[in-house]
Amino acid sequence: MTTHTAEAGTEEPGADEYDLIVLGGGPVGENVADRAAQGGLAVIIVEDELVGGECSYWACTPSKALLRPVHAVRAARHVRGADAAVTGEIDVSEVFARRDAAVNEWSDDGQVRWLDSAGIALARGRGRLTGEREVTVTDADGGTRVLRARHAVAISTGSDAAVPPIEGLREAAPWTSREATSAKELPPSLAVIGGGVVAVEMATVYAGLGSAVTLIARSGLLGGMEPFAGERVAAGLKELGVDVRTGTATESVRRGEEGVTITLGDGATVTAAEVLVATGRTPRSGDIGLEVVGLEPGRWIETDDTLRVPDHDWLYAVGDVNGRVLLTHQGKYQARAAGDVIVARAKGDPVDDGRWGRHAATADHAAAPQVTFSMPEVASVGLTAAAAREAGHEIEVVDYDLGWVAGAGLAEDGYEGQARLVVDTRREVVLGATFVGPEVAELLQAATIAIAGEVPIARLWHAVPAFPTVSEIWLRLLEGYGRDSA
Repeated sequence: MTTHTAEAGTEEPGADEYDLIVLGGGPVGENVADRAAQGGLAVIIVEDELVGGECSYWACTPSKALLRPVHAVRAARHVRGADAAVTGEIDVSEVFARRDAAVNEWSDDGQVRWLDSAGIALARGRGRLTGEREVTVTDADGGTRVLRARHAVAISTGSDAAVPPIEGLREAAPWTSREATSAKELPPSLAVIGGGVVAVEMATVYAGLGSAVTLIARSGLLGGMEPFAGERVAAGLKELGVDVRTGTATESVRRGEEGVTITLGDGATVTAAEVLVATGRTPRSGDIGLEVVGLEPGRWIETDDTLRVPDHDWLYAVGDVNGRVLLTHQGKYQARAAGDVIVARAKGDPVDDGRWGRHAATADHAAAPQVTFSMPEVASVGLTAAAAREAGHEIEVVDYDLGWVAGAGLAEDGYEGQARLVVDTRREVVLGATFVGPEVAELLQAATIAIAGEVPIARLWHAVPAFPTVSEIWLRLLEGYGRDSA
C-alpha cells in the first residue's frame, strides 16, 4: 500500500492515493498537473498513449513542421531578387524527416523525464472512473491499479477526429488528421472531405508538396469566421493547384484497386489515392466511466468557468473534452485556471472566479485566438461581426486592405490581404479582429491583448505601430473607426 498525499488520510488496502488524478497526459493534462504540483499537491497523470498527447505527435507540432517549408518557399518566390535563389522543388523526404525530428520520432521519453523532474507521477494505461474520486487503471497486460484522489479528478482526455456517417467511408479506411500528419510517403493524389482548419491546412501541405488535391466541402470554407476569410483561402488553394469544390455534399466513398472513388451530391465522382476526412472532432469521453458518476459517455462534458463539472465538486473537465474551445493553447489556458483553483480549494484559499479572475477561463467566451496556417494565413480573435450582432452588441465594422499598408508591400511583392476590426460602439472597445494575408499570425497577439484587456479605443491611439511594419494596419483601422459617423 502506497500513500502519496500532502495530508494523512485513510485508504483501502491496494489503493494508491494522491491529491489530484489527471486523466490524459497531453499538453492540457500536463499543465493541470504542473500547476497543482507547483501548488504543493501530490499529482498523478494517467495516460495510455504518448505523454505529450495529440498536439505533440499528431496535430499542432507535426502539421506546422509540414507547413513551414511550403510557406518558406512561397515567401521567397514572392520577393523579387530572392525568387531567383529558389530553384527546383521541395525535397519531400527531408520535409518528412524534419517532421519526424519535431515529434521526436514519436517517442515520449523527454516528456516522461519532464514529469519526473516536476515531481508528477505517471500511470501507464487506460483510466476509468470507478467511483467518486476513484480511477482504475488497466495496463497493456490487463493488470489493474486503483487510484484514489483526496481532492479532485481532472479529465483531460481530449478529442478524436469525427468520421461522419457517409456510405462506405469507414470501410474505405480514410485518413484522419493523425494519418495526414504522420504519413511516411507522399500520395500522388489526395481527396479532402471538409472545409475547416484541418482540411484547409492539410490541403495546403499536400498540394504544396506535390500531390494532386481535391477539397470537397458541404458549404464554404472556415465557417464561423468572417466570410472573407474562407473566400480568400479558397482563392489561395486554387492558386496552389487545389480543385476546390464548395457547396458539395459527399454521398458515398468506395476504395478499389485504383484508389478511392468519391461520389458527390451532383453525381460527379472524384478519384484519389487517399481520402482524408476532416469534418470536425468528437470528445474522447466514451470509455472513461462517466456513467458511474451520472454523466453521459461520448458527450462533451459541461463545466463552469473554473472547469468544474456541475453537481460534482471534485470533478473537472479541461481542454477539448469539455467542448468549450478546441484549441491547444486555449486548453492550456484552461489548465492553468483549473490547476490553480484545485490547489486553492484543496487548501481552503479564496477562489477568484469572477469575470477575468485568476481561476476563471473567461477568454474562452471573449478572446480565444486562432491561426489557420493556410496560404494566405488567417488570424482571428474574439467575435465576428455576425456573432457580435447576434449577442446584442452595438457595433461598427472597420475593414482595410492589408495590401495598402507600406510594410506589407515591402514584405512581399503584390501583397494581398484584408483586415477587419469589430468595435463595441457603446463601450468603445474592440470585440473582434480578423487578419487574412501572408504571415499575419504575428499580428494576432496585439489584437488579443486589446480584447482581453478591454483597452479603450482612445488609449489604443497611443500604441503607435513602428514604420514600416505590417502592424501599421492598427493605425489604419483606428483611422477608419467612426469616420462614416464623424
